[in-house]
Amino acid sequence: MRHFGSLIPSTNTTVEIEFNQLLPESLQLHVGRLGKGGDTPFSPSLDADVEYQAKLLGTAKVEVISLAQTSASLFDDEYDAKAVRLMSEGAGVPALTSADAVGHAIHALGMRRMAIVSPYSDEVMERTKRYYETRHGLEVVGMKGFGATDAYAIGALGADQATAAFDRINGPEIDVLVVPGGNFPTMKFVAGWEEQFQKPVVTTNLAALWAMLTVMQVKDPVPGIGSLLNELPAARTQIV
Repeated sequence: MRHFGSLIPSTNTTVEIEFNQLLPESLQLHVGRLGKGGDTPFSPSLDADVEYQAKLLGTAKVEVISLAQTSASLFDDEYDAKAVRLMSEGAGVPALTSADAVGHAIHALGMRRMAIVSPYSDEVMERTKRYYETRHGLEVVGMKGFGATDAYAIGALGADQATAAFDRINGPEIDVLVVPGGNFPTMKFVAGWEEQFQKPVVTTNLAALWAMLTVMQVKDPVPGIGSLLNELPAARTQIV
């Protein structure tokens, strides 16, 4: 039995469901909830909450922790490093952010040119583009956002909206389709999207899971959730 942790905003209603429904019993997720450090939908979580909840997850003997709040990483170039430090010091185990995990996952798949389909507003989409181009050296060649203004709206979105957006922006210039947003329910649709569009699909929760399994040195593939977990490609750059 392998145990790993995820810190999620208190409004997130997706991470626990996706992981617990789709993962084998040998992979056990444990979750801590975080309050917001500001009054906007994309405000980072409270530092004190990150540190405290990570410490509590550490007492559950988790092997690694991820922060499932992609948007927080987009507004501050130093946020990933700070969040990872708070989590690692609190829990005493390796830690990572979901935003950073997406970039590592794309590189592990050998891809570079990405299209982004996301619940985010245009402003946040532009920040997403900047993050992956400047931090990971990727090329964003297409974007489509749904303009969601809060976590509850994101959680209510359906897979049909992402499918329609993929259909509109997909083209031969795109290597990989990317869906940021930890509260956007997507994981059970990834395999179908990959079959339909004939290219890899990387989502926030999928990438965070792959990154944690990589850190834990899990070698057994997790079938049925897409190529990233079915192949478990090795990271090309250090994750933590």
